Amino acid sequence: MEAMERAELCYPQLNFSCKKPTHPKTEAMLIYVFLSSISLITVALNLLVIISISHFRQLHTPTNLLLLSLAVSDLLVGLLLMPVEIIYIQACWFLGDLLCTLYYVVDYIITSASVANMVLISIDRYIAICDPLRYPIKVTKWRAQISVCLCWICSICYRILLLNDHLNQPGRSTSCLGECVVVINHTAGVIDLVFSFIVPITVIILLYFRVFVVAVSQARAMQTHIAAVRMQRPGTVKVKKTEMKAAKTLGIVILVFLFCFCPYFYPTLAGEDTSIDASSAAAEIWLAHFNSCLNPVIYAFFYPWFRKSIKLILTLQILKPGSCDAKIL
Repeated sequence: MEAMERAELCYPQLNFSCKKPTHPKTEAMLIYVFLSSISLITVALNLLVIISISHFRQLHTPTNLLLLSLAVSDLLVGLLLMPVEIIYIQACWFLGDLLCTLYYVVDYIITSASVANMVLISIDRYIAICDPLRYPIKVTKWRAQISVCLCWICSICYRILLLNDHLNQPGRSTSCLGECVVVINHTAGVIDLVFSFIVPITVIILLYFRVFVVAVSQARAMQTHIAAVRMQRPGTVKVKKTEMKAAKTLGIVILVFLFCFCPYFYPTLAGEDTSIDASSAAAEIWLAHFNSCLNPVIYAFFYPWFRKSIKLILTLQILKPGSCDAKIL
């Protein structure tokens, strides 16, 4: 009996070893297939965005540089973070406390960069819609590049400061060997909640709401002009479509962000410490990472240039000489 109990431990020869995670085989297989599919889709979609923007010269615009940075951060989620979590669903953590802490530092840096890129995109869209005449002056490639660099640098510095205690003392949150757990105290959790959730979602809501209001006013002005010139109804249909498209974009961005990140920040909102375990494949972690699968759909897939570039990529026409100069826009 004792031998069977020891066989269930991550390190059978050590008494302070953790027990191996256990799931029914059928359930484990379904989890593996489902999560692996999400990881592959995340990598594929973001890789298509990266190839499209990098390859075609017409797409080398300030807005697309922001989309490129977002796609890179989301690609890293699907390529680095998701596979580690899939591997350790039914396994112990054998890589040591230091690598466990570094894994979570990288995780937080990439996730923070992804959220920061979404904020930059909302700012870009705000300027493009609300101040179109000065947009080319305000938003240049150089400024976009600087913004992207600052986004990543700030994410790195912010996360290192937030997890400084864990970097100085790896394994401080683990209760047994074979476990990879990081516990963020309530104070740090509140700081993270403010800067990683409340501030970004507030900025995104305010800017996109302003974009929506301006889009509606422009559409109504167009309706008035068309009615005055042609005295026909087709313009009304166009306006309704414009308003609905703006409203849907605003709604999708906000709902997806809330859906993906609210569960992770729930412990902080409830006044508790946030505990993250790599081997448990917690649903809140996967929801936050699932945002990286949805981002290319929200921010790139609905652009005609992206759908056109996908066709050129999948048909291998990008391998032809001079394909980088193809007309995409």
